[in-house]
Amino acid sequence: MNEKRTWDAVIVGAGHNGLVTAAYLSRAGLKVLVLERREVLGGACVTEEIFPGYKFSTAAYLCSLMQEQIIRELDLPRYGYQVYAKDPAFFTPFPDGRHLTMWQDRAKTCEEIAKFSKKDAETYPKYEDFVERLSEFAEGMLLRTPPNITRTSWSDLAALGKLGWEASKMPDEERIGQVRIFTQSVAEFLEPWFESEELKVTLATDGVIGTNGGPRSPGTAYVLLHHVMGKVDGHRGLWGFVRGGMGAISQSIASAARAAGAEIRANAPVAKILLNEGAAGARAIGIVLDSGEEIYARTVISCADPKRTFLGLVGAQSLPPEFARSVQEIAMKGCSMKINLALDGLPNFTAIPGSNLQPHHKTTMHICPSIDYVEHAWDDAKYGKPSEFPLIEMTIPTTYDDSIAPPGKHIMGIFLQYAPYDLRNANWKTLKDVYADRVMNLIEDYAPGFKSLVSARQVLSPLDLEEIYGLTGGNIFHGEMSVGQLFFMRPVPGWAKYRTPVRSLYMCGSGTHPGGGVMGAPGYNAAREILHDLKFGIGS
Repeated sequence: MNEKRTWDAVIVGAGHNGLVTAAYLSRAGLKVLVLERREVLGGACVTEEIFPGYKFSTAAYLCSLMQEQIIRELDLPRYGYQVYAKDPAFFTPFPDGRHLTMWQDRAKTCEEIAKFSKKDAETYPKYEDFVERLSEFAEGMLLRTPPNITRTSWSDLAALGKLGWEASKMPDEERIGQVRIFTQSVAEFLEPWFESEELKVTLATDGVIGTNGGPRSPGTAYVLLHHVMGKVDGHRGLWGFVRGGMGAISQSIASAARAAGAEIRANAPVAKILLNEGAAGARAIGIVLDSGEEIYARTVISCADPKRTFLGLVGAQSLPPEFARSVQEIAMKGCSMKINLALDGLPNFTAIPGSNLQPHHKTTMHICPSIDYVEHAWDDAKYGKPSEFPLIEMTIPTTYDDSIAPPGKHIMGIFLQYAPYDLRNANWKTLKDVYADRVMNLIEDYAPGFKSLVSARQVLSPLDLEEIYGLTGGNIFHGEMSVGQLFFMRPVPGWAKYRTPVRSLYMCGSGTHPGGGVMGAPGYNAAREILHDLKFGIGS
């Protein structure tokens, strides 16, 4: 071992969070090596040329949650980070030929809402202001290390007290709102505000995307909050398309990390984490690649999800039994499908005729006419069946970005709920293309001629998301974003501080606080805790 080079830190997985951790550790002077099993960096935040000339954001597809502090401190625009703010925001066509378009301009949005309810149009600004105030509190916790609620120290108690003090200073209405948005279903949360089914279902989509639950499932209100608290160009709740696709985010972070001295290796799958198991418990001392190569490090950091890390790379036999059981019990079954299309033109919707570029083509386009429709879609998935009438969310990034498709051509990304990981009496290998055909037919009902525009198609089932991107169970968040798996409960109670029962082994991926989405916060928080421990000689 003494003859081999020992790194200060080895990071398993070049997902965007792993790259953020690498950048901050390297900037602090550590010698850092990042190992990525695929040929492309970024984990699920990648751009891939699936068909010649078409560069798809194959998995993650929109940007909003990426933390401004990270963008600024790593100077990501210098390395190519550029986001086009999405405006209008949403377009929902309805079977009766009507439609709702939601703009960044609040007055224009209210004019649209008034087509369905004048009362809702008057209420909507109050709702937006209220949710923004709730977002400010939640946003303040994103770059904060959660306290432990078991094995508590005085610092944990102080942190819990600080949270209580911050909550006590809120107006009563906001304090009650925080409790509701963390516990209610998205349908329950929206019900007192609005009467229009069309508005409620359009807003409710943010509460179920990527979630194993329907709009009436408790906890989905928080998922809505999670999706509306990001920023683009300083504006909260604004989403955008990244020039060059989502992989440009990962590439910009990788460039910042390399500029600070990090080494990043692709095509380097890790087989296991090396341990030194003594009387004081296990300590991570490096990793072993699939090739058999051993790499030693003073600190090992995993960007993989908790189950893949602890039950796969470490092994349950090397963990405290209670911890291993807690990891095994993490809810991590996905229910989303991604379909990537190459298009010869833009869809012609019955609700707004025309295949020339129009504002609605630049939105997130929904097919989900009512809350009941989405709830019934979830009912199918609960029993192991892909939704007969799924919630369909479509985006066309080429309406902003001319760098990712041939001239005159377009890319469409379809993110679909609900496609359960576990199927009853079927398997995704044989079902996925048949099911994708059904999705094409449903879109055709709203946009006649749509299928004739499709020149190429990639279908990613939950099983594909697991096998290609390493997302256990096909879960895009590295574990459900439910109340029992948030903040000091993430990844498991007692281990919310990015540390693990294995000394010198840390976690930095979306399975840690504050969870999924392309935000970089887990990687940032993990780097801060690692540097703290190294400074004070803790955990070695």
